[in-house]
Amino acid sequence: MDYQHILYDLEDGVATITLNRPEVMNGLNGQMRAEITQAVKLAGSEARAVVLTGAGRGFCSGQDLADRRGASLNLELTLRDEYEPMLRAIYDCPVPTLSAVNGPAAGAGANLALAADVVIASESAYFLQAFSRIGLIPDAGGTYWLPRQMGFAKAMGAALFAEKITARQADDWGMIWAAIPDAEFEKHIAERARQLATGPTQAYARIKQALRQSYDNDLGAQLDLEAKLQGEAGQTRDFAEGVTAFLEKRKPDYKGR
Repeated sequence: MDYQHILYDLEDGVATITLNRPEVMNGLNGQMRAEITQAVKLAGSEARAVVLTGAGRGFCSGQDLADRRGASLNLELTLRDEYEPMLRAIYDCPVPTLSAVNGPAAGAGANLALAADVVIASESAYFLQAFSRIGLIPDAGGTYWLPRQMGFAKAMGAALFAEKITARQADDWGMIWAAIPDAEFEKHIAERARQLATGPTQAYARIKQALRQSYDNDLGAQLDLEAKLQGEAGQTRDFAEGVTAFLEKRKPDYKGR
């Protein structure tokens, strides 16, 4: 696909998807959402890890309010027909996804970042649930991600007050994996992406499944699920390679899927 609003790069098993509308802080319009959806699906079929980041000085400013449909935008249909496929593509991606939040992430942009398996932000970045400022509720999965990743009390405050949450606060509150000094950010993201891309991707897929289903399971059901998934993982070549490498005191050479 000839992308207009994103960049797609595949190198050493890492697919990097860069939101590329820096002139509007990578604000989301319909074309960009379609491109992200397609790119994530492509990455899931040909990469071993996915990095989602933004061009310029921001990650994503959320819905582009100057989009051609403007105030006439049907929010319900847009969320169902455009946002949901994009978010589900990220959530259902068979390989690990990493949001590299290089700058401000606001509104739907903040929740797009939180859809990834791991979120790492530069220390100068911030997250903003800006919706109530214009009479809306958090969308793009915000009411799902926030209470799970930062707790109910913090999620409610973030939604009601619509105040900036610094990367350091997000880290301290458990909303993201880490806040990294700006000077070290790009190198750190590259190292983490490489770590995921050279890891046991079949185990990663089962880790994602087990942790997500734990919200709906009681202890017995979760233990049953663990046993089932561990049994499957134990039959993979990656498990055999991991054990062999451990015994031979060398780094494992995982082949993944």
